[in-house]
Amino acid sequence: MEALKMSEREVSEKKRKKRSISLYQAVWRWHFYAGLIFSPFLLILAFSGGVYLFKPQIENVLYQDLYFVEEGATALAVTAQTAGVLESYPDASVTSVSFYDDPARTTEVGILQNGEAASVYVNPYNGAVLGEIQSGERFTDIFVSIHSELLIGGTAANLLVELAACWAVILLITGLYMWWPRKRSAIWGTVLPRLRSKGRTFWRDMHAVPAFWLSLGILILILTGLPWSGVMGEQINRLATSTNTGYPAFAQSFGEKPESQILAKDIASDVPWASENLPVPSSVDNGYVPISVDDAVGVASQQNIAKPYTISMPQGEAGVYTLATSHSNPSDSATLHLDQYTGSILSDVRFQDYGIMAQGITLGIALHEGRLFGLANQILGLIVCIGLIFVILSSYVMWKKRKPKGRYGAPAKPKDKKITRVVFFIMLALGVLMPLVGISIIVMYLLDRFVIPRIRPLRKQLFEGGGANE
Repeated sequence: MEALKMSEREVSEKKRKKRSISLYQAVWRWHFYAGLIFSPFLLILAFSGGVYLFKPQIENVLYQDLYFVEEGATALAVTAQTAGVLESYPDASVTSVSFYDDPARTTEVGILQNGEAASVYVNPYNGAVLGEIQSGERFTDIFVSIHSELLIGGTAANLLVELAACWAVILLITGLYMWWPRKRSAIWGTVLPRLRSKGRTFWRDMHAVPAFWLSLGILILILTGLPWSGVMGEQINRLATSTNTGYPAFAQSFGEKPESQILAKDIASDVPWASENLPVPSSVDNGYVPISVDDAVGVASQQNIAKPYTISMPQGEAGVYTLATSHSNPSDSATLHLDQYTGSILSDVRFQDYGIMAQGITLGIALHEGRLFGLANQILGLIVCIGLIFVILSSYVMWKKRKPKGRYGAPAKPKDKKITRVVFFIMLALGVLMPLVGISIIVMYLLDRFVIPRIRPLRKQLFEGGGANE
């Protein structure tokens, strides 16, 4: 009888181990293919993001002759500075003026000439025009384009970046499952790397241990970047709107809430994320002489708008002056619209007017860009970016050492079909939260089910002995 009980326990233990192995293999297989497909894109994102973190320092060096002048006693009126720009660029129109908190910084005047946008830099103390930079041609603009659109541009590239970022979340989840110590006493190889080991074990630790320590930082960087994305960004917008935790109520000093279809992001620069999609009020021409940009600067001073800020010029007879700042401390974020004829404040939206979700996203964006808490924020972000690059490269070395010659080295398919289905539906659940991931999972399933088995080279690689065990 006792022997029978022992035999039942042994059978039960064997089944448990088989299920555990199948679950591990199913998770590993998803982790492997996700890493194989998306790690090149994640390398690009980590590198470009790490460079862009230091945008202020890089630009201050590269464009020192345009950005800085010797500080004088009194700055010229802004109208005098813009008049000097129009003398140098007679075919241009002024679209915006940006001011910085460093008294040695030049005034940046945005112009539109022959359909091309540019920034012109003016010495605020003598009105001298120092030069220009075409829109999108700053050195750091290249890295913005790489980071958001892979330098290719267009919706497809933006969606691909979002897809890679979302799959990085799944890589973290599946990687942490595989990393999770099966023995409570297992410190080496989990929390600390086995530096004396060699070969695959060494590189496995160089991949898994840093990934564990960096996982929270990587996840935060991914999540704080999603508000800019096409699909997830729109979902975040809808959630913020439906829960009244995002866009602020339209703050007006005068009149009814405007019904304008023009959004702030369409007519102004440096508008904070939470104000981008707010409707813009209209100026009313009551026969008054339009105010000057100097008057708008005066309003900015009276309303304690923190530098750096940008004044965007009115567009058309119903246009407004827009005062916006989003590059300083997040709590200083502001978006004001002024009637171009009277200077009346038509709308005044500050950080404290945002819903709690919008406030959190605004803080997250500042953290993502490395400006939430100064240089320490930049260094912390750089550590995460460099760490992610190392984790990806170490996984490549580990894969090369593990994979059989002439094979992809894909993990073996789990023998327990129930486990495979369970993991698949868990992945689909994650795909509901991240729609692009859900679509890609369905595409991968269809390929795996109907296409790959019909292509002998792929079938041989993936199904007929191409698998590998850790």
